[in-house]
Amino acid sequence: MQSVNIGIIGFGTVGCGTAKIILQNSDLIAARTGMKLNIKNIADLDTRTDRGIKLQKGVLIDDAKKLINDPDIDIIVELIGGTDPAREFIIEAIDNGKHVVTANKALLATDGSTLFEAAHKKGVYLGFEASVAGGIPIIKVLREGLAANRVLSVYGIINGTSNYILTKMTSESVDFASALKEAQDLGYAEADPTFDIEGTDSAHKLTLISSLVYGIPLSYEKLFCEGISNIESIDINFAGELGYKIKLLAITKSVNGEVEMRVHPTMVPEDYMIAKVDGVFNAIYVVGDAVGETLYYGRGAGDMPTGSAVVSDIIDIATRKGSAYHDPISAYSNLKVKNINDIESMYYFRFTAIDKPGVLSRISGILGSYNISIASVIQKVRREGEAVPLVVLTHKSKEKDVKKAIAEIDKLDIVASKTIFMRVEGEED
Repeated sequence: MQSVNIGIIGFGTVGCGTAKIILQNSDLIAARTGMKLNIKNIADLDTRTDRGIKLQKGVLIDDAKKLINDPDIDIIVELIGGTDPAREFIIEAIDNGKHVVTANKALLATDGSTLFEAAHKKGVYLGFEASVAGGIPIIKVLREGLAANRVLSVYGIINGTSNYILTKMTSESVDFASALKEAQDLGYAEADPTFDIEGTDSAHKLTLISSLVYGIPLSYEKLFCEGISNIESIDINFAGELGYKIKLLAITKSVNGEVEMRVHPTMVPEDYMIAKVDGVFNAIYVVGDAVGETLYYGRGAGDMPTGSAVVSDIIDIATRKGSAYHDPISAYSNLKVKNINDIESMYYFRFTAIDKPGVLSRISGILGSYNISIASVIQKVRREGEAVPLVVLTHKSKEKDVKKAIAEIDKLDIVASKTIFMRVEGEED
């Protein structure tokens, strides 16, 4: 039986999960693939902490370069994250003719073009299944399972931290700060949660998905990104009254020869399957022209789910060793990324307006002047002469018109504070 030697750089959460799976399921993997996976070395700066994994003496070392330069190691697995020295390690491994597997979505989203080009020139494979949605094999689904489809759209909950926070705010009526603290206490959120709550993590992942699906260059800098830190309980409650839930969605779709790439809080109908995805779980909804609507659900992070994705890439490389490799992401279309101001969507507005006669007509008049049509209105609290919430749900409108209308409305003497607005997905009534 052929043996494939693996070098893992990084022995943190995902590195431990990857090692556990290879060691525990070695016989199963060999029986299914005819390949014996052998961890020759693991490199980490911390070689003393007990991770609960029994390794042979000398396997765990503190020198990543030793793995990269070892001629007996076939595959380098980079699991340290960040930009540097991860980029340097990957480039050196590729230059040495080694295949590479990584879970580093931030590095791929920003520098992936360079890395994929280097891998292509050297005839090696750069696997990245673990970089998007943890244990959900969405990269394989898009590259292989749906290869015969023209993908019309992808909607994803691809950050478990944000989804957990929004779930807590919705189900327990707690505010954002309290939900975030609980997520941190449970280990679902980092001490610095910025990448998660501001949508950056989702944006990195969506960059890879959009390029894979639509054949455009990696375009992280053109993607629109907005996080959940400004979401208030009042808007979650109003969304519920309107029959919606608020989720941080990563959305990409092809519309009239352009690609939309956007991450933002989104109101989705509560009867949609993706609206029922709660807690730290991820879900990705893909619409293909042949297959129709499909949904992929599972854990988007963690040692074993993400480790499972890493090992799947290792197995792919091991079983295809010696065959021709191609870029997993390559630009082949001339589609352009659409500016967020040019998209069309339904919208939710929450105005803080003085309660007196004629307020709604003044606001609706301005909306109408920008071709924004009202679908429904909620104004439950009546306090004559005081500022009260006025909620409006619109039919499809252009983003640039929405922003112009809000700017004009916010200057009115009947509006007490800045208008809150949110994009809405779903079928129009």
